[in-house]
Amino acid sequence: MKVLPVPGLSLFGRSSVGGLLRLILLLSIPLSTRADPLLDAIPAIGPIPMSLKGVVPPVVPGLLDGPSPVVVNREKAIALGKALFWDTNAGSDGMACASCHFHAGADRRTVNQVAPAGRGRDAGASFEPGVDGSPRGANYRLRKADYPFTEVREPLREAAHTGFLRESDDVTGSAGSFGGDFRAVELSAIQADNCDRYASDLFHVRGVGARAVTPRNAPTVINAAFNHRSFWDGRANNVFNGSSPWGPRDAQAAVWVKQADGSVAREALSLINSSLASQAVAPATDSTEMSCAGRTHADLGRKLLLRRPLERQRVHWKDSVLGPYANSKNGVLRPGLNTVYMTLVRQAFNPKYWSHGSRGPFGAPAPAGPDDTPLPYSQTEANFGMFFALALQLYQSTLISDDAPFDRSRRDAAGLPTDLTPSELRGLQHFRAAHCAMCHIGPTFTSAAIVTNAALAKTHPSAFGDAAFRVSTTNNVVDRGRNLAGNAFNDVGFAASGVVSQDGDRGLGGTDPYGHPLSYSVQYLHYLTANKAAVVDAPVSAVRACDFSLPIARNAASPNFMFAPADGIRPQPEPTTQCFNPTGAWLPTVTAAARELDNPSTRKMLALVDGAFKVPGLRNIELTGPYMHNGSMSSLDQVIEFYARGGNYEVAAKPFGLIFPQVDLQSDPQAREDLIAFLRTLTDERVRYRRAPFDHPEIAVPSGHVGDHLRMPAGNTLGAGLGVDRFEVLPAVGADGATQPLKSFVEYLDD
Repeated sequence: MKVLPVPGLSLFGRSSVGGLLRLILLLSIPLSTRADPLLDAIPAIGPIPMSLKGVVPPVVPGLLDGPSPVVVNREKAIALGKALFWDTNAGSDGMACASCHFHAGADRRTVNQVAPAGRGRDAGASFEPGVDGSPRGANYRLRKADYPFTEVREPLREAAHTGFLRESDDVTGSAGSFGGDFRAVELSAIQADNCDRYASDLFHVRGVGARAVTPRNAPTVINAAFNHRSFWDGRANNVFNGSSPWGPRDAQAAVWVKQADGSVAREALSLINSSLASQAVAPATDSTEMSCAGRTHADLGRKLLLRRPLERQRVHWKDSVLGPYANSKNGVLRPGLNTVYMTLVRQAFNPKYWSHGSRGPFGAPAPAGPDDTPLPYSQTEANFGMFFALALQLYQSTLISDDAPFDRSRRDAAGLPTDLTPSELRGLQHFRAAHCAMCHIGPTFTSAAIVTNAALAKTHPSAFGDAAFRVSTTNNVVDRGRNLAGNAFNDVGFAASGVVSQDGDRGLGGTDPYGHPLSYSVQYLHYLTANKAAVVDAPVSAVRACDFSLPIARNAASPNFMFAPADGIRPQPEPTTQCFNPTGAWLPTVTAAARELDNPSTRKMLALVDGAFKVPGLRNIELTGPYMHNGSMSSLDQVIEFYARGGNYEVAAKPFGLIFPQVDLQSDPQAREDLIAFLRTLTDERVRYRRAPFDHPEIAVPSGHVGDHLRMPAGNTLGAGLGVDRFEVLPAVGADGATQPLKSFVEYLDD
């Protein structure tokens, strides 16, 4: 999503952006009779964020409805999902999904949490020095002085003017698995898989192996059910295909379905609005996150199906979901549930996905040794990836944080919350004036919630703009706007903020395993040339040109970044009702588009997506640090300083007029304090105190190893050459929550 273009804006240099937009805003401020005179001095226009109360995640047709739904018992599926999410048996060596998402849905661990460079790093990636002067490396304990990883000499001024004190491409990620090569699962009692384990070439201390660390920061899973795509780079497709993250891009994806005659056949699955399921299938088989290399979802099914869920973890008798199944009784905590995973699967899912009695044509595990003849997989094991992913999606869809002070406040006639303090309300207005609300838009505070925002824009238009400044909010997955390198297509819900340099993590600019671009925008360029083979995501073909913030073509003389009649244009084929920009209801002809796409100097057919990442939601933001896709900032103060100076680097895809030096925030400490005060009104006390639905079973989370980043003794029972784990045990919490609140990430860091 981009702001409606201001006529003539491209005539001004970047240094004029802040002054020009502030002038526009100041001229638009209505007279007011508010009691706080400071409030009227803040040039806030455009979207007014709205409450999330009453808003539900997008519906998934065919999942729970229709003549033959995939899930036949939603409550059982949610119970299955919660058990799987928190169960450390799901990992090859004690990692659960929750091991990286246990703190307000995110990860606040501070030891062995650093990776060199981002996703796609080359073999020569190395760690930057920490506060002690030695490379941070494996098993490093993060300290307050390590942040921000890239430090500007004067934090409130542009880096181009003041220079850097330090630059770093290190990432605060999440410690995961030791990895190794998978051999077999254990069917009972033993938690760890049978794997050949050895020290990683990258994550070790003097040859002693440490757990690997992910190359990006773990985002919160709370409210993630609203996202159109998942992962920072959007690679978890909106369409779940039953077995991989790639949706329709994976031509081999299918699930086994029992037929009317009793036979089984592989059939394609296509569930829209299911990026959480697409995301869920990835970590369970990823050798950095949860698994030994080569383990399949069918292997995981074999390991878990006959086990009691959470067999080693105590479950509170008042757990909001698992309480009725818990072995615990009033006042007495016990591990596990009084059922097995197989039973929950059969209760939750349509029998056609698990009821085939024979082991049939579902394949078999690789032999674990020369004398091993593995038992073939069952239908239930073969479809376990689907069960796992959809159960997790349904559970995570209950993790909706909609009861923050911001949500509970009454609103005045203008839509502003009246029950906030003067400081918090001024902070909201600074949030709007600084253009934060242009990307962090709607009730989830992110443009990545495409379906939800598009629906609400029709019923709650003030949440998406006013007469002075309006954001195009439709079902379009592609928009066109102004970037530093030109007028270009961008994926809705993604932005390049300049937190890392142009040669850093490419994010949305990457490709899938089949060579297709992750970006919708890049595909859209090929759609305009009628290259159907290059369009692998259906929403790209449904984009309406008249909903672009900046038209691609007009039926009139136009600047050289738009197609005009002389170039060859045609009317858009889609209906033009309720267009955002009716004059933009034109496209280039196929010939004109193809000719321009081949032009190396094109200004009309650009897609700028390198270094763009999903816009995160801001709810519970005070609890979900470290911040940014690379976890390079530890506090909200550092984040505000980053945006006040207009980012770290001038990358090509940075949105022009949305991320730029903010003079008011630079010069006014009270404005920065007020802005942070507003952001804290987005914290739901149920999340802070782990009250239902945010309660959870007991879990032991790996939190570094014995020793430090300079010396780390071997001796792990998983392998003689591996470091000894330290665990932090989080006790089971029931629906009533805990007495101790969660703290911000920076409060867990050592000085």
